[in-house]
Amino acid sequence: MTTISIIGAGNMAAAIGTRAAKHGHTVELMSRDAGKARALAEQIGNGATAGTFGARPAGDIVIVAVRHAAAVDVVTHYGDALTGTILVDITNPFKTDASGLATSQGNSVAQQIAAVAPEGAHVVKAFNTIFGGVIAEDGPLDAFFAGEDADAKARVAAFLESLGMRPRDAGGLELTHALEWAGFLLVGLADNGAGFDAALALS
Repeated sequence: MTTISIIGAGNMAAAIGTRAAKHGHTVELMSRDAGKARALAEQIGNGATAGTFGARPAGDIVIVAVRHAAAVDVVTHYGDALTGTILVDITNPFKTDASGLATSQGNSVAQQIAAVAPEGAHVVKAFNTIFGGVIAEDGPLDAFFAGEDADAKARVAAFLESLGMRPRDAGGLELTHALEWAGFLLVGLADNGAGFDAALALS
């Protein structure tokens, strides 16, 4: 297996990090709040460590697990430290009044990240259509993802498979806005009877 770096120390970082460690990956947590990163690393166990926020991540796959409004600033802050990495955007840019998305076609969070990422870094959107609690249950899931670089997508697909998920390639970066709407759809379904243990699937 490999080392996976996660920027963030919230619920999604915990869910993905725990599942990754359980499936044999070494997990590095990086957060502006170093204490939260250390605490989450201890919670995850299995060799998880806390890295220094802004430093070169230990993993070639770097999961950006922060709020959507902060994602671009975080990637900009890391700058050249992310050169050559695969950046996995998991954000869902919901409006604060829950009336829709804060992004537009051609301007998804993944596309915004790609615009500021250093040369040689590739962005793939994934995990945003799965609730953290469902990820943590460690059952089989369809995991939708999208990105532009074929090699980066193959690496992310292999990572998802290693977690016991079924990778579902939705296409290029232009499809990442559709995935953001899929995340919004999932929340709508959950709020209207499906519950927050529901998951989208392709059959």
